[in-house]
Amino acid sequence: MRDVVYVVIGWSSAIRRYNATTHQRLTDIVITGLRYPWDIVACELTCQLYMYVADNWDGCVWRVSSDGVDMQRWLTTLASDTFRPFTLSVTSSRLLVTSDSGRQLRQFDAASGDELRRVDLPDYMEPHHAVESPTGTFIVGHRNPELYQYSCCHDITHLDQYQSQVSEFSTEGQVLRQFCFPLGGNIRIAVDSRGNIFVADSGNRSILLLDAQLALRRVIINKRQLNGRRPEHLCYVDQSGQLLVGFYDRGVGVFHMLRR
Repeated sequence: MRDVVYVVIGWSSAIRRYNATTHQRLTDIVITGLRYPWDIVACELTCQLYMYVADNWDGCVWRVSSDGVDMQRWLTTLASDTFRPFTLSVTSSRLLVTSDSGRQLRQFDAASGDELRRVDLPDYMEPHHAVESPTGTFIVGHRNPELYQYSCCHDITHLDQYQSQVSEFSTEGQVLRQFCFPLGGNIRIAVDSRGNIFVADSGNRSILLLDAQLALRRVIINKRQLNGRRPEHLCYVDQSGQLLVGFYDRGVGVFHMLRR
């Protein structure tokens, strides 16, 4: 939410709350029976938190009110042999769920939980995270074991060393454009209201800034600025220009972005 930052930590039964301006820790939201929270997003419109909980790797999505008064196992029928939830993102009134097993995106109404859309991804993709852009397309960070075969990398030498992509899809699942970069680990994405895209490249310990056409503008936060830590989560707050970076070894970094 605009005034509060919410953080989950594996093997913890609490959602930690921090003041977004002073970074002072507030009262935790404790959820009885919570075992392994993996990902959390907050929706301004519904005033709800959505949290993927990996229970025995079957998993479900919890919905928790921002004050912690109302909480429930919300999407409990997601997991299957071909689709296991992995990461979440929320834009306006829609929740987007990415799977690390089935190559598919699923979009839900954030208020009712009704499924709105499914987008099938190409077989060569190993998706990590996806967000909805301001124009309604889907931006997906993923690995591509066959990346060297694809023409999107025609301007890069030693193509077999490049293993990661950010791809933009239409709502019908058509690939619109792609950006390639070397040796990325887990890839997290955030987007601002202008369509600029922040990419957390954990393998290279940096944050990239792409424009709305997926062209690289620059490395906006480098390894030195991250103190060599691996960025694993991203959240951009458009109103304040804050970029929140969650690290693999726990902790959150707050960076103030200049208006681009």
